Amino acid sequence: MTAYRLPKDPYNIIITGVGGQGNVMASRVFSNMLVQKGFFVTIGETFGASQRGGSVMSHIRVSSKSTWSPQVPKGKADVVVTLEPIEAIRVLAGYGNPAVKVLTNTRAIYPAGVIAGRLSYPSLDEIKETLKKLSARAWFIDATDEAVKLGNAILGNIIMIGALSAVGDLPVGRGDFEAALSRTLPAEKMADNLTAFDLGVELMKQ
Repeated sequence: MTAYRLPKDPYNIIITGVGGQGNVMASRVFSNMLVQKGFFVTIGETFGASQRGGSVMSHIRVSSKSTWSPQVPKGKADVVVTLEPIEAIRVLAGYGNPAVKVLTNTRAIYPAGVIAGRLSYPSLDEIKETLKKLSARAWFIDATDEAVKLGNAILGNIIMIGALSAVGDLPVGRGDFEAALSRTLPAEKMADNLTAFDLGVELMKQ
């Protein structure tokens, strides 16, 4: 049993995006950070047509007492992290509640129907207004844009993990991230990932 306390137990996190954005990797790294702190962590994943840009959703359930079922119950998410903005609305429609917090990357990935002109995609301003109404607190992070400046768009997922750590509900930080990542990542790639994590923390401060 860990000595750290959670705002509620279990604490339910959903990390979602579309295929190819790296949210599964991000969820596993963040889960490993929590395991290092002594928490019981259960991960459940659901995949849409991920290879064709479909939704990919990771459920992370964190407890200081015991393991839980791998799926967050409907309406019970505590924080939702999305790598694509419209995914935030989809997730909150099923798992949101008045106390939920949401962090979303602002870069849209348009589905084929939108590109072909058959479907419409709301503006970022419309998405922001909707998310503010559906959540207790919402943060909008230009993660992909900042990752491109770092030289690799996929680092947007690490920026979002840094941002999630900065919410303050969970006792994890840079040292935990470095330790978790060092188990699976070659040393030459660590610097860029640490920079991306730090940037996510900094963007939350802004």
